[in-house]
Amino acid sequence: MRRWLLWVPLALFAALLAVVASGLFKPADRVVRSALVGQPLPDFALPPIAPGKPGLSTATFRQGRPRLLNIFASWCIPCAAEAPQLLRLKAMGVPVDAIAIRDTVPALTAFLRRNGDPYDRIGDDRQSAVQLALGSSGVPESFVIDGKGRIVLQHVGDIRADDVAGIAAAVRSAR
Repeated sequence: MRRWLLWVPLALFAALLAVVASGLFKPADRVVRSALVGQPLPDFALPPIAPGKPGLSTATFRQGRPRLLNIFASWCIPCAAEAPQLLRLKAMGVPVDAIAIRDTVPALTAFLRRNGDPYDRIGDDRQSAVQLALGSSGVPESFVIDGKGRIVLQHVGDIRADDVAGIAAAVRSAR
């Protein structure tokens, strides 16, 4: 009667092995779902950081024209990598604004000179308060905002070449 107890450890090990194996072969869902998609932008007003460019406020996004809002920093390596894609979006007619996170004027100016400047406006978020209010966890991150100031799409991470068409389409359809 106790002979079956000898098989319990083997059965538990086999069950554990099955759970681990199923986790290895099941693809992970890497889509980040934002709770703010469909919601209005939080109210903010950021001073300018780049010479010759205005700052940024919520009112900018309520003027009837969809825009792309890019959260970036001059010290961010992926932000430099996504710069050519932002320039492509700008060339396609997508208005691009930005929030610079924990940055300085000299570092930001050098970054824009080195990587190109697709931005119409750049707001200075020294304490990351607006970034956190947007639910952004890091840089770079981008948001498509419709003409009424509602978040239509959140793109986590750097914009890559294969993302450009989808983001441009999202901006066009956000009217």
